[in-house]
Amino acid sequence: MEAYRNIGLEKIANGEVAVVLLAGGQGTRLGVDYPKGMYDVNLPSKKCLYQLQGERLGRIAEVAAQKYNKRSHIPWYIMTSEATKEKTRDYFARKNYFGLSEENVIFFEQNTLPCMSFDGKIIMDGKDKLSKAPDGNGGLYKALGGSKVLDDMISRGIKHIHVYCVDNILIKMADPVFIGFCISKNAQCGNKCVEKTVPTEAVGVVCKVKGKYQVVEYSEITLKTAQLRNADGRLKYNAGNICNHYFTIDFLTDVVRNHDDELIHHIARKKIPYISSTGEYIKPTKPNGLKMEKFVFDVFRFADRFCSWEVLREDEFSALKNADTAADCTPKTCRHALYNLHYRYILNAGGRFSDLAGSVLPEIPG
Repeated sequence: MEAYRNIGLEKIANGEVAVVLLAGGQGTRLGVDYPKGMYDVNLPSKKCLYQLQGERLGRIAEVAAQKYNKRSHIPWYIMTSEATKEKTRDYFARKNYFGLSEENVIFFEQNTLPCMSFDGKIIMDGKDKLSKAPDGNGGLYKALGGSKVLDDMISRGIKHIHVYCVDNILIKMADPVFIGFCISKNAQCGNKCVEKTVPTEAVGVVCKVKGKYQVVEYSEITLKTAQLRNADGRLKYNAGNICNHYFTIDFLTDVVRNHDDELIHHIARKKIPYISSTGEYIKPTKPNGLKMEKFVFDVFRFADRFCSWEVLREDEFSALKNADTAADCTPKTCRHALYNLHYRYILNAGGRFSDLAGSVLPEIPG
């Protein structure tokens, strides 16, 4: 582990590592009308997801700089959607980019695609306006090419890219261990995963299909297949995808320039507001149409050298997706996951906790 970490830190110190944040999502399911990255899960610090991630990124750059006595920084490329771009830009500016240099925080926008009804007709959002939706996190590759962000990476001498989704409160930014592991395996792309223990958990699984690595989304795998188990009782398909990826710049360049048009569109049934024939704006209560989107991991099949790194869920994955009225992936579960992680950090560093009466608290979080 330490060898992998040193490899990763050296690449960071050399200015060869960049991070790409997929931040096109709104906080609609959380009951807010602003980007999910701005959401505060009610930590004592009141830090939102963006701030937690920005400060972690700055800190790992400092660690690398101190270890190798170099002045290093990590460019942070942030892919927004039409719905999140302005609020995200404004928020970062108001927060002084969380201590990062403005020139190393680069925003770009993903594309959109028309929404369709179940019978294949275009849905209208206004009398003369099509209803459109972001083209999924797999829209990254077209956006990288169209916005010249890929060219910017190349001009900066970037060789290794960490890509992740905004909603994971435990994300390790530019994780040097993961980057070092992928480099040591000479991988073109890599994927972090956690063990999936419940067949119906809403995460895709990393597997091989016709000799090629890919992620099969939870919505595209049958329940019968998802429930298959090995002799030891563990799920047969248990490598749960958490949208945490590594790419070399050469692989990313090849995908953007030669393979983006080969990525398929996945169909999602959604509730899509529309203008009725009488001019009334309707907000449906059940799915009434289709959104088409690409998935960021669909490029795995283009790699000749792929690796996967399984991590502990309690250390690295807790997603924010739902309001606290839901059972999981809520502000409460995210907050407690972070408390648990930091509690263990302190214990591992030799610290102990006591209550107000002075009694030492148990070392295992309850």
